[in-house]
Amino acid sequence: MAKIKMKKKSTSTDMTAMCDVAFLLLTFFILTATAKVPEALPVDMPASTVEHKLPDSNLAIITIGKGKDGKSKVFFDIKGREIRKRTLEGMGAKLGVAFSDDDKEKFALMDDFGVPLANLKQIIDMKAAERTKANQPGIPIDSLDNQLKEWLLVSRRAAIDLEDKELEIAIKGDAKEQYPQIKKIMDILQEQKINSFNLVTGTRGKDF
Repeated sequence: MAKIKMKKKSTSTDMTAMCDVAFLLLTFFILTATAKVPEALPVDMPASTVEHKLPDSNLAIITIGKGKDGKSKVFFDIKGREIRKRTLEGMGAKLGVAFSDDDKEKFALMDDFGVPLANLKQIIDMKAAERTKANQPGIPIDSLDNQLKEWLLVSRRAAIDLEDKELEIAIKGDAKEQYPQIKKIMDILQEQKINSFNLVTGTRGKDF
């Protein structure tokens, strides 16, 4: 008995729905992604296998690294807009530097900085791109002019007043930074009875 041959039909798939889904996902990732902000003081952090996410607010970060001129510098950052504004207000009153309400609003949106308080207004008035290119000398940590100590004291007081809890502290140091400079920062923390703090590191695979 002869076999009946079935006619072959060309098949086509409508990709419209798949393209729509792909573009929706692409749009979602673009809108929700956070762009990496250029750092004013880039550091090559030491690697670690331990993962612990730092909070987005109520946190002070002390960055230690080499500037463009090769000198060791200290930068300071505070996470939390209201704490930043209250801290700037307290520092201005303590060291006799006047800041306007506009200065406080701009400072609340800034990232880390590394200048003496008397020069901070110049950094505040710059655009974000200009700040990263500016040659900031670092926050003074000398025995006669230890402004980092004052920033820590005032910001911790601001956190207690606003959040009713202690400000968390993190040290972000360059992997090649000399130990005496790191120890100097730790000594400042211990003078204020801060014996618990975070060390910011990069991630690496676990060793087996």
